[in-house]
Parts: sequence; C-alpha cells; structure tokens
Amino acid sequence: MTDPVVGLVLEGRYRLEERLARGGMSTVYAATDLRLHKTVAVKVMAEHLAHDPTFVDRFTREARAAAMLSHTNVVGVSDQGSDQGLVFLVMELVRGRTLRDLLTARGRLTVAEAFAVLEPMLAGLTAAHRAGIVHRDIKPENVLIGVDGVVKVADFGLARAVVGTGTAQASQTGGVLIGTVAYLSPEQLERGRADARSDIYAAGIVLYEMLTGHPPYGGDTPLAVAYQHVHHDVPAPSAEVTGLPWAVDELVARTTRRDPSGRPLDAGAFLAELGHVRKDLGIEPVPVPTGRSTAGPQTLRPTNRPTRPRHPSDPGTAVLGSQRTDRTDRTGRTSMLPAVGAGPTMNVNGRRPAGLERPRPGVPQHIRRRRARFAVALVLLLVITIGAIGWWLGSGRWTEIPELVGKDQAAAIDLLQQSGLDPDCCEEVWSEEFPAGAVMSIDPEPGEAIRGTDVRLTVSKGPERFVVPTEMVSRPYDEVVAQLQETVPIQLTKADEYDDTLAPGQVIRFEPPAGTKLPRDSVVTVVVSAGRAPVAVPDVTGQSPEQAQANLESLGFTVARGPDARSTAVDKGEVMAVSPGPADGPVAHGSEITIVVSAGVPLVAVPNVVGMKEDEAAAALRAAGLTVDATKFFGNKVRQQTPAAGESVEQGTSVKILVAF
Repeated sequence: MTDPVVGLVLEGRYRLEERLARGGMSTVYAATDLRLHKTVAVKVMAEHLAHDPTFVDRFTREARAAAMLSHTNVVGVSDQGSDQGLVFLVMELVRGRTLRDLLTARGRLTVAEAFAVLEPMLAGLTAAHRAGIVHRDIKPENVLIGVDGVVKVADFGLARAVVGTGTAQASQTGGVLIGTVAYLSPEQLERGRADARSDIYAAGIVLYEMLTGHPPYGGDTPLAVAYQHVHHDVPAPSAEVTGLPWAVDELVARTTRRDPSGRPLDAGAFLAELGHVRKDLGIEPVPVPTGRSTAGPQTLRPTNRPTRPRHPSDPGTAVLGSQRTDRTDRTGRTSMLPAVGAGPTMNVNGRRPAGLERPRPGVPQHIRRRRARFAVALVLLLVITIGAIGWWLGSGRWTEIPELVGKDQAAAIDLLQQSGLDPDCCEEVWSEEFPAGAVMSIDPEPGEAIRGTDVRLTVSKGPERFVVPTEMVSRPYDEVVAQLQETVPIQLTKADEYDDTLAPGQVIRFEPPAGTKLPRDSVVTVVVSAGRAPVAVPDVTGQSPEQAQANLESLGFTVARGPDARSTAVDKGEVMAVSPGPADGPVAHGSEITIVVSAGVPLVAVPNVVGMKEDEAAAALRAAGLTVDATKFFGNKVRQQTPAAGESVEQGTSVKILVAF
C-alpha cells in the first residue's frame, strides 16, 4: 500500500522520497533537501500523537539536544518544524543497521568486537555529557552502525539538559515512565531522576548484552524486570560465557553498580576505564562489526532521484508569491497637454465675443481660426520636443546598472530590463564559488550607463566535477591509467597492497573511492594488488615428514624433501630442518619449502686403542663420542677392542675393551 506521505514537500524544502522505518511514535523517511541538494532522513511524528503537547515537546527537545552537539559519533539533527499537520525533524541519513539488528543476527560479540562498538558509542556520549546533556535512553536500538563502520548514538528524544545541581528530571512525564525498562538505572526507576551516571548504567547493560547476547534481567512484566534492577546486582558476564577475562567482569560490575556514586562520573571516565582494560588485557583493536546489510527498517537508502532545482519557466512549475505583470514599452509615455485656445477670451462655444477682434478683409473667419490653432499646436509641440531632447541629453538617457553578481540568472535579466538595459546572455563558465545559474560577473560593471546598453552576463555552471568509473576496479593497472589519462583530468599516484583475491597488477580500489565527484587536477591514488601477502614459515621440526608436509601445504607452500641427515637433537624419522625456515622471515605465497629428515645420531669412526693403557683408551673413546665397556684381567693394557678400529658407528655406541698384561 502506497504511503500517502511519500511525495509531500515539507516547508517547501524537504521532499519525502521513501519510507525507511516505522515505529509506534514516528516514521522515518528518506528525503531530498531541495535547497542543499542532498539526501537526509526525516522523522515524522505519528498522526495520533501530533496533537499531544507531551510528545511534540519530546520531538522539539530531541532537535534542540542534538543540535547542541557536533560529533562524529552522534547522529546530527539539522532542522525541526511542522507543516501540513505533520510534526517532523530532519536528521543525518545513516546507511547501515542498529546494534539491535547486529545482535539479532550474531547472537553475541567477542570482547574485541564489543569494545570496538562501545568505544565510539562512549565517545558520542562523552560529547553529550560534556555539553551538559543526559541521553536517558541508551539501548541497542539507539546505537547505529553505518556500512562504513562508524558508530553513532541516535534518538535524543528523552534527553534533558543538566542545570546547576548536575541532575535532571528523569524520563518521567505525567506519572508515566518513558524509556526501556531493561536499561533503566535503579535511580530512574525508584526516584525518577537521572544524570550522566544513569547513561553509564545503561551503557554497562549494553556491554553485558553484547558479550552475552541478552540483557541481564528478564521477566513476564516490566515491573518484574524493574524489581531486579533495583534489588539485585548485575551478574558477571562470564557466568553466561565461559572464558571471559575477570577484568571485563569487573568493568561491567563497576559501571552497573546500583549506587550511582560507585559508577564512573560520566562517559569520558567510562571510556578511560575501557582503555585501561584494553591495555591490561592486550586486546588489539578490530574493525567495528557491521554485519550484512539487509533491506528493511535497519537499512537506510539514499534516493537516486535528481535534485536539480526547477526554473520558474519549466512546465508544471508554479512560483508562489511572485506575480509578474506585463510591462509597458519603456519608451511609451503619457503627457497631459493644455487645450489649445482655452482661456478667459473664449465663450462657451469656443469663439471670441463680437467686437474684440476685427476680421481681416478677404480671409474667411474659419480659416483664420484654423491657422491660429495650428500655430499654437506647432509652438507647443516644439516646446515639448525641445524639453524632451533636453531631458534626454541631460539625465534621461542615463540609467543605473544594478548590482547583479550572485543573483539568479532570471532575476538578473528582469532587473536589467526594468532598468532599460539589454541583457547579453549568457556566457557560462565553471565555478567553485558560485552555484549553478548564479551571475558571476557583468560587463560593464555596476554604475551609470546609457539606456539600451548591452550588459554581458557571465553565469556559473556550478563546480566542475569528474568521476572515476566504478567499473575500473579489478581491471589491469596499465589499462586503467591509459583510459583515465585520456578521459578524466586528474592526477594519478600508485600504491601497492597485498590482496588474496586479485592477481598482481589489478586495481583493488581508488582513494577517494570510484564514483566520487572530483575537482579538476585532483590527486587520486590507485591501489594496485601486489598479489598474496608473504607467509611466515612455521616451525615444523620434530614433526613427522607427513605431518610437516600437510601443515606447510595448508599455508599454500609446496614441499620438497632433501637428503636425510643426522642429528643429536632430533629423533630418527622426524623433521630436523626446513629451508627457508622461520628465521628467514615471511616468504612469497606458493614458495617451495625443503624439509630434511633425521636419519639418527651422527656416525663416528672408532679410534684404535689397542696397546694403550686403560685410562688413555677410555679417554680416547669418550672424546670420539663413544662409551666404554671394559673387561679386566691382570694388567693395565688394552689387548682387544670391539668394534674394531676404523669402523663407523653411531655416536654414543658402547666399545668393549679387554684389559690384561
């Protein structure tokens, strides 16, 4: 069913394009700001609430609270008003999903992912708290995660400014508690009051939910949940998820203490404690999890409709409040002339009384009267003509060229014509300073000019912009550079980057991204694939050849086996060396790794100890890495040895000697 609100233009500026999300109190639309030519989000209050002063006040409060803030992690609100029976506010359009949507899709987050979401959320809250604003409704539904990974705090509809005492009236209106009970602090539930520490409590509950996948308390009724907030401490997340560090449990406990004085003072203090925990646990930063964007309320899409302002001359365009009337020709004038022959010497019939003038003999009376009238008319005409010529030669032929720079082209032409000047329209040039259709300069410049002078107008075509086509991604670098240098007047630089999917030499992306509108001579970096990243060779010594080969091949290496060697440190049949090895650093993906397998301990030659004294023989055998097994009879000389002198035996082999006379 078509939404009847779609297509309306609010306050002559915001055209509602499509419905993005709908709730019990309001509906969010994607809209086009016809003045600034950009896509925005417009939140429209539900019709049944538009006449309730309480909820209208909430809308107004949200606009004022958010307008006080200018922070990357706070959804900006730029305007608020009412029109055609609709109460609305205009917000920044965030393309992405809410934290609630992410938790619904993922169940729960890792500690590193939870910290990645919580840190920017607290940064936005810090800006609010430092501006003296308490949000009072922190929950996953009011945390937006853009497709670019930027986290923003939204919906300051329940926010109040903190004045004087550092506390603010809680989300309580007319005896009805407004807010989500699963995230309300004990002081909000008991006393109806909130300050920055109430937001800390809600943020701690959100952290618990990110780690476990659900809020700490549940119940059949909101009253049952509220009772647990007031009378029980929040349980440790590790009771639900084994393996969570104790420091994370402690952080949740500190931020959700029932006594507000035991919590961090504000979001900035919470953020500092979070940083200490991250450092103590050695948790490396990870990207904010964005999840997979899906169509629906959590996905905010921009409109692709053109936003070119319509000219009053366009078909179907009505210009309200400006009625133009046809002007008379600028040379047409009306003069009031005295009646020829009128005066005190005339009677009622227009004739002179008898006896005042004697008619000339031979000239009829009517001819003399006609000549007199003609002479008077001729004199008057000469007087008027001479006066007009004098006026024209003096000031009449001069007019003032109005100040036209910055005005719209149509308005500038009207002003010139009203001033008796002829517009010479129009030279169009690109401009970074003037919007499209605005007059940039005139020739001659403003001042006096003779009527009918041609005035040359130079009109802006708007900023000159060029676009790198998105289809250039994944194509070979040389081909991309050749095409761009022919078609787009920009400067290109190259940067190499490892990529596991694109072959070496293919374009990974552009910076700024392809599709961005760029001024002439902009510097664009072409990021080119250098192939797969080098891989560190693992230590496989001590493993069987089969196990070592499987481990190396799983990393993309090819494996070759070299000649076996002997080692005192590695048992026979196990890998004793790899080349290249871990000490050689990362090597290219797909490189050949040679493994050497131990054939046992090294071989040594048995020295000849026959004829030596017993102690000399024993010393010589031990020096060769052998052990001695002596059999004595009477005497002190070695008479026989086994193995015989010169034989190769494994190091550590026992040599039997016979000692006698």
